[in-house]
Order: sequence, then C-alpha cells, then structure tokens
Amino acid sequence: MSTAMVGVCVLVGTLSITVGCTPVRSSVREAGAARVLVIVTSPTMEEAIVQLGRVFEASHPDVRVQLSVDTSLDLRRTVAAMENRGRSFIGSGPIHLVVPGGDEVITRMEQKYYLLPEAKALYATERLVLVVPESLSEAPESFEALATMPDVRIAIADQKTRLGVETSRLLSALGIDGAERARIDLANDQAGILDHLLSGQADVGIMFGQDAVRAQQRVRVVVAAPTGLYRPIPHSIAMERYCPDRPLCEEFLRFVTSPDGQSVLKRLGYGPGKPPESMVRVSIP
Repeated sequence: MSTAMVGVCVLVGTLSITVGCTPVRSSVREAGAARVLVIVTSPTMEEAIVQLGRVFEASHPDVRVQLSVDTSLDLRRTVAAMENRGRSFIGSGPIHLVVPGGDEVITRMEQKYYLLPEAKALYATERLVLVVPESLSEAPESFEALATMPDVRIAIADQKTRLGVETSRLLSALGIDGAERARIDLANDQAGILDHLLSGQADVGIMFGQDAVRAQQRVRVVVAAPTGLYRPIPHSIAMERYCPDRPLCEEFLRFVTSPDGQSVLKRLGYGPGKPPESMVRVSIP
C-alpha cells in the first residue's frame, strides 16, 4: 500500500497534500504493469482506507492502491474550486474514488455531478461506545445500566464537537439530563475524555469506537450504544465522474461492504456499512 502524489493534480492544491513523490501519470498500462487505484481521502479516514487497501491488494495482486490525503484544507473548499473549473479540471487526472471525512461533501459533489450518484457505497458508520480505564474491574454492562447508576461519573466531549452532539442526544434518550447532569464530566474532545478517565476525574467515558480502539492500551470498550438512541455518523465512498478504470472502482466499492472489508473496519472500531441495494454497475461512456 503506498501514498503517492497525483501527478496531473485533479484536485489541484486545495484537495491534497500528499506524502511521497511517485506520480501517477496515466491510466494506460503497459503489458504486465499493475493497475493503479487512486483514492482521495481525508486525514480522519486515512487509516481505514490504508487498511482496506492492503486487504484489497492481497486478493488483487495486479492492483496497487495509492492515496492522496488532504492535510491542510477542508474538502468543501475543493468543491467550491470545482464549481468554477468544470470538466477540464475534475477530469484532468487519474482520480478513481473519493472518501471524505463525512457524507456532506459527497452530497454536494453529487449535486454538481462531480461524482457518480449511482456509484457509491456506505462502507462504515461512527458509533458511540462506553469505555473505562483498563484497570477498572467493575463497570456498567450496558448504557441502560449506566442510566441507573447515579454515582458513576461520565466523561463526555463538548457539544461543539460531533462527538459531543451525538453523546448529548444519547444521554437525553437515556434520561440522563436535568439533575442527572451533575454526573457529567465535560472534556474538550476525545483526548480530554481519556485524560479525565486516566486521572480519576471520571469513571467511564463515551467515545467514538475508532478512537477507543486507538487508545485500547489505556482503556477498554465495554459496549456499543444502541443505534436507535442517537445518529451514527455515516461514511460513504464514491466514484469520481471521469474515473479512468470503472470496473476496478466497482470491485472496490463492492469489496468495502463485503464480509472481508467489513471485518477490517470492525477491527478499527467502526460500525457496519450497508451494501448497495443493487450491484454497483456503471456504464462506460
């Protein structure tokens, strides 16, 4: 799995600052050459796409997955740049798939037809989990049990964050509000939640699953929250309109919702995706 510079700069500057210096110059392959699959992603999803790419390469030895990662500007700025440049801009380089940090960007790009609405997959969701310090021997077995334990202090993120918004929604659904709010230990973000747990300011914390997995040497996940009590954050992957190898893209879109792809994402702490209602099939223009 490699991270490479997209040589002809489909999303020039505003989309990606890449690591590495091997340009992708053409979708035309020499005999025996590897098929290249270039994926534009955000820093928040880079780890997941790297891991998915490695497993995909293992079952497709003739394919090399390469990433272009935006490390400085929000992808929404890229959408604005695209609006002023048209086909010659979006179609000028070898981008195959786009994987932003949230589905809002995909929706906006679909509206401008920079992506193919009929060629995308919901591959993962961000789910809330209950975490405790690794050293804690007794912990609530469920979120419903947590609601009945008034002495248990709960570390949560500020509502200015996505984590905080969904956590607040979950707590309200559990009836932990009003006077119960005295139990709440407010942190700035998920890093603050970890600090408060490990310093003893709180007994349990509520985090996104993928962040909890990254911190699994310090905390353990007790249980995932019932999805009916909040809104799990969806993550989709979509094909770029002028993708130079549509059959290869279709294979990857099917792979990310297959048992093998979902197993990778589950290990990373993500909730399940949703296979396309019909097989991904896009006609070649």
